[in-house]
Amino acid sequence: MSDSDEVNQLRRRYLDVERLFAQEWLQYRKSEILPRLTWQAQSTCDRINRIYFDNPQEAMRLFRELVPAAGEGVDFRPPIRLDYGLGLEIGDGTFINMDFLIVGGGSISIGSNCLIGPRCSIYTPNHAVPAKPRLEGWQRNADVAVGDNVWLGGNVVVCPGVTIGDGSVIGAGSVVVGDIPRNSVAVGNPCHAIGVVPEDWTPEQYAAAIGDAAA
Repeated sequence: MSDSDEVNQLRRRYLDVERLFAQEWLQYRKSEILPRLTWQAQSTCDRINRIYFDNPQEAMRLFRELVPAAGEGVDFRPPIRLDYGLGLEIGDGTFINMDFLIVGGGSISIGSNCLIGPRCSIYTPNHAVPAKPRLEGWQRNADVAVGDNVWLGGNVVVCPGVTIGDGSVIGAGSVVVGDIPRNSVAVGNPCHAIGVVPEDWTPEQYAAAIGDAAA
């Protein structure tokens, strides 16, 4: 391979990564670099999940190697499944429960002091809707942002392009397809706000809010 061929190959690889973060249309399966990056991330996740309970220190080291933008005090329970560590930011003190899944890449931010319930998922890819370009592999990622002090209940799905405001609580099983304002209690499919999180909750207010959400 000539020097010019190598330069062109590197340029194509970096262009795909730039498109991923620029939320531009790309063909994932025809990319030279993106499937390799996802394979590496998924392979690292598999190793983390296998060794976590026997060697939690090494599992955490691998996690921080995979997600360099994870803050201080971030904790998780396996299994975790990530397509990329690149572009993922997790704030200080956030806890992620088991079966956490991120499909796709681009910019994904999870704030500080969040609680992520079991079996939560974040999706960033939007595939082409018409069959022909969809079968050709055209897709575009849309960034996701979860604010500080957010609680996602179990089995919450966060869809491409969503922003969840600081302090919000998302009820278990919700499918978040649009932005959620800060300090909202939100539930459902599609997820929608049903109340506001007060600044100071008494135990009685907490019990009443949980009861209302369950109803």
